[in-house]
Amino acid sequence: MDMKPTSQPTFERPEDENLGMVANVAYGFQHVLTMYGGIIAVPLIVGQAAGLGPAEIGLLIAASLFIGGLATLLQTLGVPYFGCQLPLVQGVSFASVATIVAIVTAGGGLPSVFGAVIAASILGLIITPVFSKIIKFFPPLVTGAVITTIGLTLMPVAARWAMGGNSKAPDFGSMTNIGLAAFTLALVLLMSKLGNAAISRLSILLAMVIGTLGAWAVGLVDFSNVMTGPIFAFPTPMHFGAPTFELAAIISMFIVVLVILVETSADILAVGDIIETDIDSKRLGDGLRADMISSIVAPFFGSFTQSAFAQNVGLVAVTNVKSRFVVAAAGVILVVLGLMPLMGRVIATVPTAVLGGAGIVLFGTVAASGIRTLAQVSYTNNMNLIIVATSIGFGMLPIAAPAFYDQFPDWFATIFHSGISSTAIMAIALNLLFNHLKVGNSENQSVFAAGTEPRSVRPTVIIELTEGDYFTEGKLFDVDNNEVPIAPKESAH
Repeated sequence: MDMKPTSQPTFERPEDENLGMVANVAYGFQHVLTMYGGIIAVPLIVGQAAGLGPAEIGLLIAASLFIGGLATLLQTLGVPYFGCQLPLVQGVSFASVATIVAIVTAGGGLPSVFGAVIAASILGLIITPVFSKIIKFFPPLVTGAVITTIGLTLMPVAARWAMGGNSKAPDFGSMTNIGLAAFTLALVLLMSKLGNAAISRLSILLAMVIGTLGAWAVGLVDFSNVMTGPIFAFPTPMHFGAPTFELAAIISMFIVVLVILVETSADILAVGDIIETDIDSKRLGDGLRADMISSIVAPFFGSFTQSAFAQNVGLVAVTNVKSRFVVAAAGVILVVLGLMPLMGRVIATVPTAVLGGAGIVLFGTVAASGIRTLAQVSYTNNMNLIIVATSIGFGMLPIAAPAFYDQFPDWFATIFHSGISSTAIMAIALNLLFNHLKVGNSENQSVFAAGTEPRSVRPTVIIELTEGDYFTEGKLFDVDNNEVPIAPKESAH
């Protein structure tokens, strides 16, 4: 029988590779563990601000997991006009927390929050064509600065996780928590160094599992509450009441939606750069529309604005697993967790300090990916150096000083309190000012541009050298390693 050799399947896009169900579920579970703390943080904070009891806060959490899973499936698999088909995990946006709490505490309650999210997201859906056309204003100069800032702005999150997560807890910042985070970090590094590719790619997941088991062995993890509560539960539509629509709340939430559009644009471009796939205006628009339609549907089930999770962009960079089907599997897991509170309670036992140890690698890798992108930028005879410096510095202001914008108008503070949005806005504006609007640019370069000029050596210096001469630690040596004396500078007179 004539046996023809089988060729390996080829993929036009790296994200279209399907690793198989087992690998998809394993890597997808790793994504869920990475973002689980972030996705439950918003409903926890909002539920406490609204004065809800533990049972009702649990419903908010379940709804956020359920909708986050559906939004992830839409974003990764895609339908016409919705979903960028990239490995992006979706979930409740933390950018909306302050505004949601303000609406709740002002007396509007959750129905007013839900109405504001629906109305603002509809407006966001309408304006997505505008955002999708700005792709040409996101060269590596801009995307590199934004990706770097994403990683840097997430580092305080990793630090808080490593300290225990709850600043009011008596053991916050204890050596026990920090030691557990260090143990998890060491496991990630050790397994990343191993020659086995599967173990290396699953290093984050395995480190979290081993770290949790280690914490349980010394009495830091309690599994007794895992079986407390229902095993299955479907999120009840409009459990907290029908949405109400108040103009002030809608305006405040629309500003948040603008921030989410900017951040999601940055995440889409960042993951596209990391997995080395093309992102055009159509694909960007499809991704933004998926964000907005998910945010419109979410309030009906008891959840809030949806956006891409930057920490999972870091996981893609660490593992180099580019398949969108892996993240789609994570979406399925999130849906199941939303329908099975039992599984949610199991994952909730992972100590926050364990997440912190893994987060140091994850978020640091995002920043490193941004630096790698910035290395592609030319800094010769232009103002690119000052654009990068100002953009990243501007984005670090709210991270270094969280109260920096407290005295600014609320709409301004909402936009610029996000370091990612601050960097994106500044980088786009300065790139336009210096590299697109050249009218008025001086021929006399500033000290920043002049500092990027290539070095040169006078011909007279070259003539004095012989073959094999080398310069090290401030001294000149010949080919036989004999030091060559350097003549003193001649007097200017």
